[in-house]
Amino acid sequence: MSDAQGRLEALGFGAADAAILAAHFEDAERQGRAGHGLARIDWLATLPNLDPAARPERTLAERGYEHWHGRGALGYLTLEAIVRAQLADPPERSRLVVATDAFPTGHLGYWTRRLADAGLVAALTAASPPRLVHPDGGEPLIGTIPLSIAIPSSDGRPLVSDVSMAKATFGDVLTGRAAESDVVPFGGEQAHKAFALGLGLQVLVEALAGTDGYGAVLLVTRPETDPVPGLRERAAGLHLPGDRGA
Repeated sequence: MSDAQGRLEALGFGAADAAILAAHFEDAERQGRAGHGLARIDWLATLPNLDPAARPERTLAERGYEHWHGRGALGYLTLEAIVRAQLADPPERSRLVVATDAFPTGHLGYWTRRLADAGLVAALTAASPPRLVHPDGGEPLIGTIPLSIAIPSSDGRPLVSDVSMAKATFGDVLTGRAAESDVVPFGGEQAHKAFALGLGLQVLVEALAGTDGYGAVLLVTRPETDPVPGLRERAAGLHLPGDRGA
């Protein structure tokens, strides 16, 4: 048992769930995403409605659509259940998966990479508490709204893009890597573009998942072509999103 798993079990999580959470936090640390890493364990302890016994539920399963409800479980555990379900029963062509009450969701590339490793294209976004203000000012309107897109590759090295619409995330603030004043739409004078994309993604999630907690939306589909190897050849050794050990 890792130290992280032991700390999570001390919060009341069973061994299986603690292992799932620890794996996510430890992967974030390895990928240089400390804001989604081990610091989150202490943060979990501050959540007022933490329920280690809660379990997500798949409430609807159709050929090309699924709906899940977190039922009070951490979003990490809801996404873990969703990813496992897609891997166990991949879509014939495409499937849209909507999750209500799925927060927090961590670094989304962790989930999409696993689907891409299995040969599936995945796009995932998730809502979160409002932290970004409009570029013209005012109260926070939207979350930091991450978006991850993962494309499988025949060379075993999927392309995994995972970007927040914020200059710095709330996790960066938790770890002392950024100030709260840095949690703004990225882009400087072009920040309205990041804000517009974040706003569109947040409203998309809310339109599909509702406003019961914070939702997530996942698209899983089978690829028609294999573009990543050719892209890597054109990139001539440049680091691409999701590359590891580079």
